[in-house]
Amino acid sequence: MLTQYNSNSFACGVNGFGAPFCNDTYTATLAVATDTTLTVPSISAMGTFPSTSEAKILAVFSYEPSKKVYVAVGAVAAVPAGAAFAASTSELLPPAKVVHAGDILHFICAAAADVSVAFYQIGT
Repeated sequence: MLTQYNSNSFACGVNGFGAPFCNDTYTATLAVATDTTLTVPSISAMGTFPSTSEAKILAVFSYEPSKKVYVAVGAVAAVPAGAAFAASTSELLPPAKVVHAGDILHFICAAAADVSVAFYQIGT
């Protein structure tokens, strides 16, 4: 069962400092230039039906310091290829993203990196 996300009232909803430890945390050491995937877990609580893909989940990412990790949802993550700006489905080191149960997160890096993702329920 996913941990319900409740922002700290002292932070006025600005950030997640003070969030409880999460029941659904995943970790991996990413290999160099290898697309690594993680499927967002389903939400289910005792006495209820499992959630649909409409359920909103906050994915909170943590990265090994000084590592450049690119993250994409539903598309292969990619490291930028040059100095010119180009459209991309990948984002560099996002702190948190709203996702849905069943979404597939993709991670890639140019050097091996440790990553963790904690999933918090924020809506159904």
